[in-house]
Amino acid sequence: MAMDQPMPGHTNRSPDPVARELSKNLRVDSVARLGPSPTLTLDANALVRAAVETMRAGRSGCLLVTSGGRLVGLFTERDLLTRVLAAGRSLDTPLREVMTPSPVTTELQESLRVAIRRMQEGGYRHLPVVDGNGRPVGVLSARQVVHYIVEHFPALVFNQPPDPRQFPEAPEGA
Repeated sequence: MAMDQPMPGHTNRSPDPVARELSKNLRVDSVARLGPSPTLTLDANALVRAAVETMRAGRSGCLLVTSGGRLVGLFTERDLLTRVLAAGRSLDTPLREVMTPSPVTTELQESLRVAIRRMQEGGYRHLPVVDGNGRPVGVLSARQVVHYIVEHFPALVFNQPPDPRQFPEAPEGA
């Protein structure tokens, strides 16, 4: 097969311009563009009970665990369920015993593409954002990433029926 001919099943069509723009923006835009959520933090010696109260008051599914101001772990609702409640541990257990230690992080100046890849590869819903000294400055959530992507495809996202196989029986609108 000649090198200038497309492979079977492939076309030489250029990608959708919106998809091209999104791809470029993911390389160019930094994590700071999404305005990571403010951090909820507790010291590693704090109790799970305090973590639950802090998360409830802050309406957040995770908090960052620190020691000497530096990030040392992450505590999420999933950790509460699997490492505390399902394991029969007390709410008076120190966070350092049930947190996810040494979490994968990102920095404000890193590209969104890098941060999203880390989230995808690890299956993370939250990615701590740290400064150059390992001090937490925010949290990047999957929800923020989804909102960013929706900015690039608003017509496609907002015009979808609740069930893609469902169509109105009669025309809608004026």
